[in-house]
Amino acid sequence: MKNINVSFNFPLTFRISSLIRITLVSLYFSLTLPLPFLVDVTSVSIPPFMLWTGIVMGFIVLVGALSERVIVDEDTIKVTYPSWVPSFLCKGWSLPWSEIKDLRLRTTGQGGLVYYFVSREAQTAYLLPMRIAGFSRLVNIVTEKTEIDTTDIRPLPQPWMYLVLLVLTLFLIIVDGWTITTAIGMGR
Repeated sequence: MKNINVSFNFPLTFRISSLIRITLVSLYFSLTLPLPFLVDVTSVSIPPFMLWTGIVMGFIVLVGALSERVIVDEDTIKVTYPSWVPSFLCKGWSLPWSEIKDLRLRTTGQGGLVYYFVSREAQTAYLLPMRIAGFSRLVNIVTEKTEIDTTDIRPLPQPWMYLVLLVLTLFLIIVDGWTITTAIGMGR
């Protein structure tokens, strides 16, 4: 087990990594922005304003989901979202350090590994946030506060995966520029 003797100035707030946020927002726009422009050159009967409305609504949902914050203090770990994010979209949770019994490993459908905090009382599981900036620091705090062995815990996404996705998204944005330019030219 790790022996962590680090002092932390609580409360600490961890947010989803900027690389992940930028990559996912860029991918979203690269996949959706050409659609309203393609309406004029295809036989789709959806009005462009409906597509624009859907794109804006989808963007708001995406930004809400990516606004997750993990707040840790002397007594608790919390996952929260800004007040403008409805709870049916993203629900936060709070768990006192003293209630954490264990960290359980689960395999995802894609073959990845995720960890859940298991509480002492209700045997309820809470997902350990793994896409945050400063993940190793959070794991050190978990070790210090719960005395659970966290030596094998690694962040779910590796930065290189999101860098590759970002580069491919930038290529897609270039193709989108050509597609939008062509669609505007054909629509005249």
